[in-house]
Amino acid sequence: MDSCQVLIVGGGPAGSSCARRLHDAGIDTIILDKRVFPRDKVCGGWITPAVVQELDIDLADYGHGRVLQPITAFRTSRMGDVEIETNYGHTVSYGIRRFEFDDYLLRRSGARLVLGTPLKTIERSADTWIINGEIQTQLLIGAGGHFCPVARFLGVKTNEEAAVAAQEVEFEMSPEQRDACSIRGEAPELYFCPDMNGYGWCFRKGNFLNIGLGRLDPHSLPAHVSRFLQSLKQSGKVAFDLSAIMRGHAYLIFRETRKNIVDDGVLLIGDSAGLAYSQSGEGIRPAIESGLLAAKAIIAANGNYKRGSLESYREMLTSRFQESQSTLSMRVGRHLPAAMMESLAQQLLRTRWFSRRVVLDRWFLHIHEPALSA
Repeated sequence: MDSCQVLIVGGGPAGSSCARRLHDAGIDTIILDKRVFPRDKVCGGWITPAVVQELDIDLADYGHGRVLQPITAFRTSRMGDVEIETNYGHTVSYGIRRFEFDDYLLRRSGARLVLGTPLKTIERSADTWIINGEIQTQLLIGAGGHFCPVARFLGVKTNEEAAVAAQEVEFEMSPEQRDACSIRGEAPELYFCPDMNGYGWCFRKGNFLNIGLGRLDPHSLPAHVSRFLQSLKQSGKVAFDLSAIMRGHAYLIFRETRKNIVDDGVLLIGDSAGLAYSQSGEGIRPAIESGLLAAKAIIAANGNYKRGSLESYREMLTSRFQESQSTLSMRVGRHLPAAMMESLAQQLLRTRWFSRRVVLDRWFLHIHEPALSA
């Protein structure tokens, strides 16, 4: 039987970021994932300079042979209304493909990799876990996304939690499709639903195009997606039929999750812990930061992986992702009459100040939040 100090289930950004920090601290770590990397991953796919700093990414090295789309502007609007372009004059984010980004982080993590192997069984023996009857570990970390098997083992029932549902597609455009697409790579476009319970996006990354829409109300998602795609074609922004199939996924936002993220010898990170930003649904930065915070708590525990020694992880998460005033504003907005909410959203999204200072700076880019220190 193989053994390690820490076993991470899930090789995405959360798991890889945590594993790299643990490896640098001399902690023997294995990453187990049911997929073989590189693998497709449904995601809009952009990272901010804070993420680049937190992960110490050499952009010149990363951009060699991989998609790295500088973003200097955004176009925002309420669907069907006037669009506002906010130009920052410098790079505020980078478009990436999760197919490449996740593989890059995984390969440089330094962890031992067990790929193409799903988690089948979890057994507890004294103070250790036995995984699939083959690997023994002192600490088990769930980093397997919204439907993480480690979270299920802890008793989490995902169908009882409020989740955001989304459909999206990413594909490489043909020369003819590129000519029929007016979306600019440096300026992604965001289109908010009238009730502000979701938004659609168009994001061009070199020759690749990512289109999607997410909603807090999953039952209405198909109808909203259909209208959104039709409007893109009618406006000439994407003047061709989308032959690729829209793929669905779901995620939890931090203020909605009731998950038990820490217990004896086990903790959850990333989407497994329900850490996507409430306003934008963006999950890459919260996933990475949760992985780094988990590593910090694990290193400080110095081999004692009882719940009490790991509780600092929960405290750090709460401090980092506590509800902001803008989140409170959105909560209040949900209880306003629909007509009033639509009117208010229309007025606010028509102003350049709100589009930049609230929607972009706070909800999407989180400029007010500095990168985590090492």
